[in-house]
Amino acid sequence: MLQLYLVVAAGGFVGAPSRYLLDRAINRRIESDLPWGTFLVNISGSFLLGLLTGLSLSNHLSPLTNTLLGTGFCGAYTTFSTFTFETIRLFEVGQILEATLNAFVSLVVGLLGAGAGLAIGLAI
Repeated sequence: MLQLYLVVAAGGFVGAPSRYLLDRAINRRIESDLPWGTFLVNISGSFLLGLLTGLSLSNHLSPLTNTLLGTGFCGAYTTFSTFTFETIRLFEVGQILEATLNAFVSLVVGLLGAGAGLAIGLAI
């Protein structure tokens, strides 16, 4: 059991700074009220988690590796709380269309990304 905790912690140790650095890099390059950094982090994380799930279901990943990358890395890399906060912030400042689009597009593209990753993982 301790091994699982350490594996999750190790994945999270890499996932959280990866999210922060990618989000900052994107937001420095794209000037917008829309949270593009969070969007791209969550979409890439959804794809990666789908891929890992497909690889795991195809027995290409050990349970420990799946826990390291899926639970640890992806769990710390993706961020539902930041997505929610940024969407609510858009509503609060009167950007209703932007907030609605952010929520809808994030959900749809996230599901499509996860599905594409899963399909690729299963096909490998």
